[in-house]
Amino acid sequence: MKLGTILSCSLILTTLAGGAALADEKVVKMSTTTSTQESGLLDVLLPALEKDTGIAVKVIAKGTGAAIRDGIDGNVDVIFVHDRAREDAFVKDGYGTKRYAVMHNDFIIVGPAADKAKIKGTPEGADALKKIASAKATFISRGDDSGTHAKEQELWKASNLPLETGTSTMEKDGKQIEIKSVHPAASTDWYLSVGQGMGKTLTIADEKQAYTLADRGTFIKYKFGREVPINLEMLCEGGNQLANPYGIIPVNPQKHPHVKAALAEQMAQWLVSPKGQQIIADYTLHGKQLFFPDAK
Repeated sequence: MKLGTILSCSLILTTLAGGAALADEKVVKMSTTTSTQESGLLDVLLPALEKDTGIAVKVIAKGTGAAIRDGIDGNVDVIFVHDRAREDAFVKDGYGTKRYAVMHNDFIIVGPAADKAKIKGTPEGADALKKIASAKATFISRGDDSGTHAKEQELWKASNLPLETGTSTMEKDGKQIEIKSVHPAASTDWYLSVGQGMGKTLTIADEKQAYTLADRGTFIKYKFGREVPINLEMLCEGGNQLANPYGIIPVNPQKHPHVKAALAEQMAQWLVSPKGQQIIADYTLHGKQLFFPDAK
C-alpha cells in the first residue's frame, strides 16, 4: 500500500474515532422508573431534548429504589424518579446536587369490573386497601422497592390494619438485592408480591383478575394504548394519599467526579424549561393527559 494511502486511511480513522469520542461526550446515563418509560413519555421527550441540546440519553429503567442506588453508586449521571422522601434524602446526603420538580400524575387502584371488595368510588387509597384486605381479594404488589411499592406500603400503614414485615430478594444487574417491606398480616392467601415493574405487574393483575396499585400514566398506556388491552378498571382515584410527583436530580460530582455533571444539569434545566414542560403537558394517549408539569 502506498504511503499516501496509508496516511489517508489513518486520517480517516482518527477523524472517525474523534467523532465517536465527541458523540460519546454528549451521552448522559439516566436511571429512571419503569413508569416514565412504559407510559411512552420518554419516547417523545428525549428526542426533543436531543434535537434542542445535542444530548442523547441512555435510559436505564427500574424501580425508584434501584434507580436511586445507581445514583448513590455513581453508575449514572442523573436520576428521574418518584419517591419524594428518598429524593430529598438523596440530596441531603450529598449524592444529588438539587431536586427539580418536573411533573406529577397520580396513583390509582385498579381491579376487575366485578369489584369483589367494593372499592369503586372510595376517595382515599388506604380505605380502599382496607376493603380489599377485608374481602381477602387477590392483590398484586410490585414488591420491587419502586416508588409505587413505597406508596403501597405507605397506604397499608395508613390503613391501621395489622401489618408484618417481610424480606425478599431481587436480582438487579447481576446482584442480589434484599428488600424489606410491610404488608397485611396473615395475607398469604390473597397478597402476592411479584418483584416486577409496573407493566408486568398490571399484566399479572389482569391475568388473575386481581387488584393492584398503579400510576395513572402506565395504566392508561396498557388500557388504551395497546392492541390487546388489559381488562382492568380504574376503581379508586383522587384524594391526597394518591399524589405522585416526579423529580429529576443530577448526581453530585463531589461524590463522583466522573459523572457528566454539566450535561446532567443542562438536561434538568431543559426538562423544567417552558419547552420541556409544554411537551409533558401535551403528551396524551387517546385524548387523556398522562402527566402534568410542575416546574414554576
